[in-house]
Amino acid sequence: MRGAAAGDHHGAVDEPLLDADPGLVPRALVELGGVASRSALVGRAGRASVDRALARGRIVAVRRGWYGSPELGSAAATARAAGGRLCLESAALHHGWPVKQVPEVPHVLLARGRKVPRGLVGRAVWHRGDLSEECDDVATGKELTLAQCCRSLPFDAALAVADSARRAGESALLTRVGRLARGPGAPRIRRVVAESRAEAANPFESVLRAICLGVAGLKVRPQVLITSTDPWSRPDLVDEDHRIVIEADSFEWHGDRGALRRDARRYNLLVADGWLVLRFSWEDVMFDQDYVAAVLAGVVALVHRYTEAVCRGCVAA
Repeated sequence: MRGAAAGDHHGAVDEPLLDADPGLVPRALVELGGVASRSALVGRAGRASVDRALARGRIVAVRRGWYGSPELGSAAATARAAGGRLCLESAALHHGWPVKQVPEVPHVLLARGRKVPRGLVGRAVWHRGDLSEECDDVATGKELTLAQCCRSLPFDAALAVADSARRAGESALLTRVGRLARGPGAPRIRRVVAESRAEAANPFESVLRAICLGVAGLKVRPQVLITSTDPWSRPDLVDEDHRIVIEADSFEWHGDRGALRRDARRYNLLVADGWLVLRFSWEDVMFDQDYVAAVLAGVVALVHRYTEAVCRGCVAA
C-alpha cells in the first residue's frame, strides 16, 4: 500500500489514485448545463467522484439534491454589491434551470441611471431596465427571466432555458409568457415557447434539437420510445418519418466497458431494425453547428434519394 506507513490507521492512501480525474465532475456539470441534480451527476461521473468534488469545493450545493459551480455564489454576490439583479442565463441558473453554456461573467440588470461601482465594472455584463416586483433579492423573477431569455438569447440558448423550465414544472408559466408577448421579439418568444419540450433531457439535447429544427424536412421529437427492438430503446431525438435516430453522445456515458457494450448493442439493433443512427459530440453541437447541420441535411437528402429509387423500382416492376 503506497502513500501511508504501515500501521497508519488514518489511511492517507494514494491520493492521486483516489482522484485520478478531478475535472470529471466539473466537466459533467458543464455538459448538463451548469446546475444538475445529484442523480444526473452520479450517472455521469459516479457517486464517489461527486462526493469528492463536493467536499473539495469543485461543486457546491445550490438546493437540496442539486449542485452547481462555485461561480454561482460569486455571481449573486456581484449582483448584490452593485444593487442589481441577475438576469438572462444567470437568472435562469439561479432558478435552477440548466442553460446552454454558463456565462463567463454573470449578466446583471441595473436600474436605469444607476452607475456600476468602479470595482465591479469588469465583473459582469451589465444591462439596464426596471427592477420591479418581478425581481427577488438576487435575480429577475421566473416570468421575467423566461421572457427576457426567449426574446434576447439566440434560439438554441433560449430553447435550452425554456426546455429546462418545462422540465421543472413551469409549463403554465411558459404558456403565459408566450400569450403575453408583445413588441419587438414577440414572434421569437412565441416560437421558443411553442418548440419547447419537457421531455428534453438536458441543454445538450435541446441545442441539438434546435439545430435539427433548422434543417429542412427534418422533424424530430425528444425521447421517443421505440418498441420494435428488443430491448426497447428511447433515443435522444427521433424522426419517425425518415427513421432517423439522433443521439447527443457524451463521453462520460462510456466510462466503462459495460456501458460502451450496451450502447453499441443498442445502436446495432436500431440499425438492423431499419433506423439510421447519428451520434454527435457535445463539442460539435456547441461549437461546430455548421458541421452538425450539414450532416443532418445530407442524411435527409440521402433518405429522400433512397425513397425515390425504391419508388421508381416499384413503378418499373
